[in-house]
Amino acid sequence: MNKVVVTGLGVVSSIGTGKKAFWTNLIKGTNGLSKVERFDTSEYNRHIAGEIKNFSPLEYIPKSKIKFIGKAAQYAIAAVKHALVDANLSDLDFPAKKIGVFVGTTMTETSALDPSAENYINETWNKITSSQILNIFSGSIAQTIGSFFKFKGINFLMPTACAAGNYALGYAYDLIRRGEIDLAIVGGADSLSRVAFQGFQRLYAMAPEKCSPFDLERNGMMLGEGAGILILESEQSALRRKTGIYSEILGYGLSCDAHHMTIPNKHGISKALAKALKNSNLKPEQIDYISAHGTGTKQNDMNESAAVKEVLGEYAKKVSMSSIKSMLGHCMGAASAIEALTCCLVLEQGIMPPTINYNTPDPDCDIDCVPNKAGKKEVNIVINNGFAFGGNNCCVAFKKHTE
Repeated sequence: MNKVVVTGLGVVSSIGTGKKAFWTNLIKGTNGLSKVERFDTSEYNRHIAGEIKNFSPLEYIPKSKIKFIGKAAQYAIAAVKHALVDANLSDLDFPAKKIGVFVGTTMTETSALDPSAENYINETWNKITSSQILNIFSGSIAQTIGSFFKFKGINFLMPTACAAGNYALGYAYDLIRRGEIDLAIVGGADSLSRVAFQGFQRLYAMAPEKCSPFDLERNGMMLGEGAGILILESEQSALRRKTGIYSEILGYGLSCDAHHMTIPNKHGISKALAKALKNSNLKPEQIDYISAHGTGTKQNDMNESAAVKEVLGEYAKKVSMSSIKSMLGHCMGAASAIEALTCCLVLEQGIMPPTINYNTPDPDCDIDCVPNKAGKKEVNIVINNGFAFGGNNCCVAFKKHTE
């Protein structure tokens, strides 16, 4: 079995595009949440989200193609370009049929659905364009990436919502480990739209002003958008190419709560985390940092904290566990991909991003959430938690690479 390593990172987010800008703002504790400008929210009860406001698709996509590519796929293409450069793959030397694309999403291309739905309701259906229809198809983001870059290997879209990026990582990890593909383009993408914004608001899960994971006074999540892409390949391939290696993926764990569509279950989360440790041959005392799912809702943060304490036991008190959703909002299908990318940078830099907006400790969340300021310590092994609607849970373990 091949060792699977991460060699490239690319990200588009509300706090920065590209690894350097993203990381600089992340460890500063930059708040990427602001008043929504993409559409009118005056009739809604909520008005703030992690909207990306300085992204220019023309930097990454020819003008003639932009109208055929949805916003989530635009973010994903930009993130792929950054990741390929970061992995020293500007000139791909892999057979196109051995390059796989594995992308997670929650809403697919709702940016295309918004105007289509409006035209349909107004009975002006003839104004709906063919590109809008094609972008709405569930696999459109992954297919667009494959077509744009001419990647001809496995092309797969993971629809497991907020844990989809982790699910994509797990599937790609298995295929590279077995030698079925040579290179994997892995991650997640979602874009902010009226459908997504109003949908989450109607679930009564959205906070009015800020996201405060693990804080006693937390009152909900905030919506975000963006894309995170990781380049995966075998260790042998990376060493042959003499490229940098961020981390080794040790394994992952999956579970399904089979409990409730939106409310997480402690036992399901515990199973995923325990399986990730078992499949990665890890003991609790080896874990240095956990990138929390940390949505800022009462139930999620309480159940996640309880599950971590159940699996890690007394050692849970020594593990740092922060939520970057406090800065980005919940980027839906891109969330666990961006958080996985963050895990790789934590291993490289030895710095843990903060959980901002933390003021009042919650006895049910008595963990080290790295409150308000970034933390520093030696980090060798990290876990990325990703939980989703329907109780779909996936935890992925990363290790600092040593030859």
